[in-house]
Order: sequence, then structure tokens, then C-alpha cells
Amino acid sequence: MTSQPAAPERQRDPDRTKAEILEVAQQEFARHGYAGARVDEIAARMRTTKRMIYYYFGSKERLYVAVLEKAYAEVREMERAIEVEHLAPVEAIRTLAELTFDHHDLHRDFIKLVTIENIHQADYIRRSQALANLGTPVLDLIEAILDAGTASGDFVTEADAIDVHMLISSFCFFRVANQHTFGALFGRDMTAPEHRARLRAMVGDMVVAYVRGSGA
Repeated sequence: MTSQPAAPERQRDPDRTKAEILEVAQQEFARHGYAGARVDEIAARMRTTKRMIYYYFGSKERLYVAVLEKAYAEVREMERAIEVEHLAPVEAIRTLAELTFDHHDLHRDFIKLVTIENIHQADYIRRSQALANLGTPVLDLIEAILDAGTASGDFVTEADAIDVHMLISSFCFFRVANQHTFGALFGRDMTAPEHRARLRAMVGDMVVAYVRGSGA
């Protein structure tokens, strides 16, 4: 009896595998923090081995840094999608604020990761070359909007791009990061659907009021 040749093993797609590992790892790090996350658990959820994860990322630390790089890159990708040259300055700055709100609302693991990294005093972010200049594009975007608004006379405040970025981010971040403590103290779930439209409009109104001047 002639034996049949073994079926060829399905070729692994490295890019797809790395993306799938990062997705599961992001959830694990967001849920348990860097210290509490377990690579064994990530491997179990992936139905793969710890050795395979280390093959692609080298170590737990490098995997965590890769998760941070992915999370921040997604924010920058959203910001780059805003075509400011086609928008009036007021509409452009409002759109940036509202899209930041949408991103943080939909990517709550990102908020958890940022909170965790602040506990570590941004130690792991500082180790990443990819993240070293990742803040530059959003500042360039805001500066372009501010310059256009000043030139058109729509903006009165001599605003700093980092200040504007902080103004937008703080509102959008707080709503998600502090939802539980805020709810316990004040009895309101800031992330509940009935509040979403109002708060989304509020962050846009807030940043527009700032750049146009309080008397506008």
C-alpha cells in the first residue's frame, strides 16, 4: 500500500499573525497593566505558543511597546485623515475635536493603555523610536488650522498648538478614563448613549470658543 504524502502545512502570514497577536495583547495589557499581563494568557487566547510570540516580538517588554506604537499610530492616522485645506478654520478645529471624541469613545483600550503608561511615567514610550516624534503630525495639523484661522480673522486667541491639543484631549480622555469614579460620585455615566451627542458637541463648542476669544 502506497502511503499518501502529508498535506502541506498552511503557510503562516507573518504580518497577519503579528497583527492578531497585537490585537489580543492590547486587550490583555489594557485589562491587567504591564506587570499583570501574562504572555502565556495571550498565547492561550491566540491558540499558539509563548515561543511563537517571542519569535515575532522578542520579549514581553517589546510586545508592550509594539502595542503602544499601534495604539498611538491609530490616533495619528485618524488625525491625518482630516483634510484641513478643504475646511474653513472653525469647521476644521471642530472636526478635529469631534473626531478625537469619536476615537476615544470607540477605542477605550487606548485610554486604559495611556493611563497605565502614565503610571509608569512614560518609561516604555521613551524606549520607542517610533513614538519619539509621533506627536509632531497632530501639532502640525493644529498649527495649520490656527494659522488659517488667524489669517481669515476667525481666530482671535494667540493659541499654542500643544495647549489646543491638550484642551481637546483632556475632555475626551476624562470622559472615558474617569467614567467609573465620576459615576460613583455624581451618579451619572458619562459614556451612556443619551449623553454622547451633547458631550460631543460640547468639546467642539469649547475649543471653538477658546480660539475665537471669549467675547466672540
